[in-house]
Parts: sequence; C-alpha cells; structure tokens
Amino acid sequence: MNIFKDSGHLFKFAACFVIGFLIYLGLRGFVVPKTFGQYGHYRGSALKDIAAKPIKYAGHQVCEDCHTDQATAKSAGKHVTVNCEACHGALAAHANDPTSVIPVKPDPLVLCARCHTATAAKPKDFPQVNIDEHSGGAPCTMCHTNPHSPAMGAAPAAGGAK
Repeated sequence: MNIFKDSGHLFKFAACFVIGFLIYLGLRGFVVPKTFGQYGHYRGSALKDIAAKPIKYAGHQVCEDCHTDQATAKSAGKHVTVNCEACHGALAAHANDPTSVIPVKPDPLVLCARCHTATAAKPKDFPQVNIDEHSGGAPCTMCHTNPHSPAMGAAPAAGGAK
C-alpha cells in the first residue's frame, strides 16, 4: 500500500507555500524599515522624524509666565488642571513672538460643551449639563463670567441653571 501514490498535488502545494514564503521574506526586506524593532514594535528612526517637526505647543508654564493674571484666576478655580492650549490651541509661535499670532478667544458655548456635555461615559462627579436646557442657548460666560475660574457670576440665564 503506497500512501503517497497520488500525493503529487501535496508536493506542489508545499512547493508553492515555500516559494511564497521566500517571496514574502524578500519583499519584507524592502518594505519594512531597517530600524523597525529597534525600540520594541516601533521604527527607531521615527524619533528623528518627530524631532525634526516644528514645535507647536508652548506648554502652560510659558503661557502663565506672561499671563499671570489669568494664571492666578485659573489656579484658584476648577480649571486648574486644564492646560491653556487645550482651549486656545497650539501657541508656540505666539510664545516666540507675541505679535505674530493672536490666540483665539474660543466661543464659550462650543468650547464648554466640548467637555461638559452630559454623557454616561463621564464620571458622576464631573460637572455635566444638557447645554440647551442649562443655558437656553446663552453663552456660558453670561453666568460663569470668568472661564479660567468658572464660578457663578451673574444671575442665571433664561432656562435656568441646573
């Protein structure tokens, strides 16, 4: 009894598999960067590529060095842990030359909603509101007069504060 009598197709399949694997290894040598795996599952030369990009963010300390009044207000408020550029955008160019870039004064209704719109995914103790019901469409700064330290200021807008 010869079990390999009609096994030519198995040898052809095995040969195709070996040839395919060798082609894969050859192509992989051209496609995968030489520094891949240098630092774990990463391309080692990516660090040089990233370092070559211009710096966009200055960091909150740079902002606070010039804008001490805002830093003081923020340090006493609930936004003490929020970095300036989270709301005002990347400002390294402004820090290098204050006249070249004027920081954006964000629309409070849009900006505040970014973090404070009520969702089930946020912690229960995080301040969350349904923006339409909370302010009736009025800007947040109508009641929370200083966004750097957002305590209640004026009387609640139509629709009532919740």
